[in-house]
Amino acid sequence: MSQPSRALFILLNKSKIPFVECPVALHKAEHLTDKYKNEISRFQKVPVIDHDGYKLTESIAILRYLAREKGLPENIYPTDSKEQARVDEFLEWQHNNLRLFCAMFFQLKYLLPKMTGAESDENMLTLFESKMIDVLDQMETHWLQDKQFINGDEISAADIWAACEIEQPRIAGYEPSEGRPILKAWLDRVKEATNPYYDQAHVFINKIVAKTRGTQSKL
Repeated sequence: MSQPSRALFILLNKSKIPFVECPVALHKAEHLTDKYKNEISRFQKVPVIDHDGYKLTESIAILRYLAREKGLPENIYPTDSKEQARVDEFLEWQHNNLRLFCAMFFQLKYLLPKMTGAESDENMLTLFESKMIDVLDQMETHWLQDKQFINGDEISAADIWAACEIEQPRIAGYEPSEGRPILKAWLDRVKEATNPYYDQAHVFINKIVAKTRGTQSKL
């Protein structure tokens, strides 16, 4: 369910960095236990890595740490200063744009009603849906335009993180690629460049989407 966890899963596999998966059952609130807080992450969130006893949170910090410690493919996170800055530019932008609004729409439309049984505030939902639509449009007009990927002709970490965020609203019944041919073509290229790991990372989400569509079709 965690967008940045999926991104790291894809990155580690694509970059052929050996790792041990440590699943955390978010639906059972395993991340909110005292044990998790005291032994894994003081922030009680995912993802987290434990590299020989060195624990690190925040997926972008982990990405940059792995680039220094393990080395990543040049296209994924470039060593050239200007090329790296372009990837960083997107990763910084997405926090308060793509990630914020896609995640908040998902939470208000799907997650919070499912967890609490209460209806979401319609005004807030409308606001975040509008903001989400704006940033998804900006993906086409500001970041992709006529490029194959965000940083040019090859896939980078920016594409992986973006795609995982864009998948999230699908759980709440919104298809980001509908009516956005540039975005859809780019998303298809990201999947092709990262599979089979992309599909593996999204198995759970795709099951939820299929189940939700099946329920809606019966109404």
